[in-house]
Amino acid sequence: MKIYIIGAGPGDPDLITVKGLRILQEADVVLYTDSLVNEELIARAKPGAEVLQSAGMSLEEMVAVMTDRVKAGKLVARVHTGDPAVFGAIMEQKALLAKEGISCEIIPGVSSVFASAAAVGAELTIPDLTQTLILTRAEGRTPVPDREQLKDLASHHCTIALFLSATLTKKVVRELTEAGWSLDTPVAVVQRATWPDQLIVRTTLEKLDEDMRTNGIRSHAMILAGWALDPNIHEKDEYRSKLYDKTFTHGYRKGVKE
Repeated sequence: MKIYIIGAGPGDPDLITVKGLRILQEADVVLYTDSLVNEELIARAKPGAEVLQSAGMSLEEMVAVMTDRVKAGKLVARVHTGDPAVFGAIMEQKALLAKEGISCEIIPGVSSVFASAAAVGAELTIPDLTQTLILTRAEGRTPVPDREQLKDLASHHCTIALFLSATLTKKVVRELTEAGWSLDTPVAVVQRATWPDQLIVRTTLEKLDEDMRTNGIRSHAMILAGWALDPNIHEKDEYRSKLYDKTFTHGYRKGVKE
């Protein structure tokens, strides 16, 4: 017995994987996060499928529904926003389902962090500038481990992607500047990435809090910070990759000496 946990992607219904869509269209029961997953995608479920919204359910209620349907011989698809592996709250579902003898197959999806990077046309790992991307969130009502405080993570001066932090921008600015980030560090904020009402705000660390307030952004926003977000980075030849450098030898091409 098993259920499928499907990453629906960030919003655009076409950004689900081929496999995820196939399972969605074969499922007898679709349980989805209605506060985040696009209704246009859920409308692609097969005719007659039982479609249930989970936003108002507790963990135990969701697991009870999935357990009941699987034991009745139904194919169950649990549809999450983005990719289930990142802030997906799937671990506790898997744990309770396992107690019922039910396993899970996870089908990955496009995370909002990568949809946001695409929306602003950014490569988050730039040669000779930054080769590391940290996915995290600012500490709010839910604590983060002591070793993962934002100020400590920011000390690496790499690209940082902040989930669930739209209402904590004062804290974000304070912790990044305490880590030595300059106030002119580029920041891109993407609200509701890939949805029809997507909003992009390009700003700096200094103006982040003000611009978030001015645009009324308090939820469903990805904050991307670091010099990889410089909108003029493509004009700087010193940050080009070696991969396509004609003087660089690799397994498929011999470099040419100039």
